[in-house]
Amino acid sequence: MSSPTPLKFLMPGWFATVMGLAGLTLAWNAAQGLLGDMAGALSLVMGAVAFGVFAVLAVASLLRWQRHTAALEEDLKHPVRHAFVAAVPVSMLLLATVGVALGGANGPLVLLWQTLWWAGSLAQLWATVWVLGRWLSPAAAAPAGQGPATLWPSVTPVLLIPVVGNVVVPLAGLPLGHGLWSAAQFGIGAFLWPIVVALLLARRIAHSPLPERLLPAWFITVAPPAVIGLVMLQMQSSPALVLGLWGVAVFFLLWLLPLVRRIAVQPFSVAFWGLSFPLAALTTLTLRLADPALGMPVPTTLAVLLLAMTSIVVLWLCFATVRGLRDGSLLAPEPVAAIQPA
Repeated sequence: MSSPTPLKFLMPGWFATVMGLAGLTLAWNAAQGLLGDMAGALSLVMGAVAFGVFAVLAVASLLRWQRHTAALEEDLKHPVRHAFVAAVPVSMLLLATVGVALGGANGPLVLLWQTLWWAGSLAQLWATVWVLGRWLSPAAAAPAGQGPATLWPSVTPVLLIPVVGNVVVPLAGLPLGHGLWSAAQFGIGAFLWPIVVALLLARRIAHSPLPERLLPAWFITVAPPAVIGLVMLQMQSSPALVLGLWGVAVFFLLWLLPLVRRIAVQPFSVAFWGLSFPLAALTTLTLRLADPALGMPVPTTLAVLLLAMTSIVVLWLCFATVRGLRDGSLLAPEPVAAIQPA
């Protein structure tokens, strides 16, 4: 049933669609060495779509801010949704990366890429400080009869976006000539990555599992090692280190594949877009490593299969999103997640 005020429910998590589209754009761009000009043409089309979706979401989010301020404030206080705020700057950083990949770091639109990158970088740094600041603030009072309040409900894979999303900064920052700033912000994300993963496992083992509708968020754990591997390639680091990071990303994907069946039986929601960027990041790294010029032991067949799988997933997500917007199942009040004890 369609909501009479759909704009009210346009939470920042919708920018995960931009992350997925931009990630797939970078993957097809990386496939040009294997698939030729067709891959380059597809990346141009998808890049344009990613920019268009970002523009629509940015305008709609500004309208929501003006008309439904209370709904935005509720998102910022929510134990899970607050972390999606960082999807906005990460989207900007990825669009800057797409612009540099497609148009070059010295092209006619370089000022736009620089603006997007600086805005995204500074906003991402703010998001990290803001989210971690919540950990140090006094815990909100728990409802009567539920015992003392804790921060465990906020420990979900979505935390990887604001806390570890800093590793995305060098992808465009290095070619744009901001090596020192990129390295510093990259270090923040690389340092916090294993800490967040350890907290996620501690929450799952000692506290409670994630609500079923948040299961797609587990796939976000694939993204940090894949993106860090891409940055290490840019920095011309040790091939063994890059392959090790690729192996970690592949492990996370294999570890999480059994969740697909449980995810598939759920009603579609924007949370499903959590599958897109991690798969695209791993695909892009695999395509880079499959380049014969690098001499890495990564088969090109695997890279092409990953590209096909990621493209099918993102295409399905696009169709499902359009269908959900048309039938009113999206941009509607979300169900209350029941957190069951382990």
